[in-house]
Amino acid sequence: MPEFTHLKQDGTLYMVDVSEKPATLRIAIAKGEVIFPEEIYERVLSQDIPKGDFLCCARVAGILAAKKTGELIPLCHPLPISQVEIDFHFIPERYALEIEAKVKTVSQTGVEMEALTAVAISALTIYDMCKALHKGIKIQSIRLVYKSGGKSGEVSLE
Repeated sequence: MPEFTHLKQDGTLYMVDVSEKPATLRIAIAKGEVIFPEEIYERVLSQDIPKGDFLCCARVAGILAAKKTGELIPLCHPLPISQVEIDFHFIPERYALEIEAKVKTVSQTGVEMEALTAVAISALTIYDMCKALHKGIKIQSIRLVYKSGGKSGEVSLE
């Protein structure tokens, strides 16, 4: 069983010291889904939403979230983000919208949390922008699907 890297021997939390680690290119990709009730999905597909361009708003929110992750998650390091890409894919057979966030940095620690946070905040923004149409919108399956760089190298989880 792996050691918990954020716990001291006595059980107290601490921020891991990464100062001795080499800075390498790190990439993380996360995904999640927003599931819409069938009766509003056509409006979502046509982007006929009362609050306006919900995808543009969600993309910007996700980018901002990735950049602010170190301020939101207590033990995350603030990182110099090199790039954030947020993409959306409609899945009509499931009345779904898939969100994919890809985050890059050259740093001493990875950007998994930044990619996951970008997906989560993008999904919450979509919910906020679309909730006037229906309160039954669901956010689900937020997960890491890929990471590269650092000691563990390349890991594909899908």
